[in-house]
Amino acid sequence: METQKKIMILCGGKFAFKTLQLLTYEKFICAIGIGKSSNRIMDALEQEAEENKLGFQAFPSKKSMEKMRDWIDTIQPDYIFCISFPYLLPESVLSYGTDKFINFHPGPLPQYRGAMPIFEVLKNQEKETAICTHFMNEKFDGGNIIFNDPMPIQEGDTYGQLAVKLSDRMAQVALNMANMLQFATHIPNHPQDESAAYYYEKPELTDTYINWKRMSAAEIIALVHACNPWNSGADATLLGEQVKIIVARLLDEPHNTQPGTITSINTTINVACADNEQIAIEILSTDEGIMTVEQFTLLKPQITTVLQ
Repeated sequence: METQKKIMILCGGKFAFKTLQLLTYEKFICAIGIGKSSNRIMDALEQEAEENKLGFQAFPSKKSMEKMRDWIDTIQPDYIFCISFPYLLPESVLSYGTDKFINFHPGPLPQYRGAMPIFEVLKNQEKETAICTHFMNEKFDGGNIIFNDPMPIQEGDTYGQLAVKLSDRMAQVALNMANMLQFATHIPNHPQDESAAYYYEKPELTDTYINWKRMSAAEIIALVHACNPWNSGADATLLGEQVKIIVARLLDEPHNTQPGTITSINTTINVACADNEQIAIEILSTDEGIMTVEQFTLLKPQITTVLQ
């Protein structure tokens, strides 16, 4: 009987938990390495590693990566799986072995390279995303693709909801990859189409900010979904106050006023958008806390229909 392949997991935290549990159950995992993460998550992973007699190492900074190669040489895994590991692996680490490092990217490649493809596909109103499995090289998300596993995006999916679905699917995709490595004599792969490649930088305020005068209602709703919960909502100026919009929906009522105008306030704050559509804001985050519009209006009894 062929010896079970030994797989090391390099991860960034909670997103990889389902994969870790499944591959540990299937006896594939030999060690876990975690990049920068919270102490709570690192403690949980270290405990999981101890209970299953797995190697464990934390890499809380780029500086700490200097000891990664020595650790890998000590463990001697057959393959290294990366799931949301936050740092680019240096050549000194990748030289451990050609085609031994496999990344599981939570977005289609080469179109959605970068740290937060879940945010980008939602913001861009894609109907489908993917988990892309690819060999790693010295560039972020740039190695040969083994396969893209597609996943539909449901209407109304938020960042958090889609991340949970992808995390669940990731476990099965990683297990399929492990079985392929265990039994296949060749792993089919192909270079990425560089003409279709795009790298998204980590989102900044300009990426999460609602521009009332230029954005359509659908674009605003997509941004609200893409920012919930990691950014605590989409950034906006509302009634002269900096807020984050957490929940909003399209309002099937056209308007004939200037984009950015609050058209009415009842149980929602309804705002005119740039495309003659309106959105209805339901929940938002302010300096006073997270609240419904009804709670917000109790704090702001003077508000009326106001041009933004």
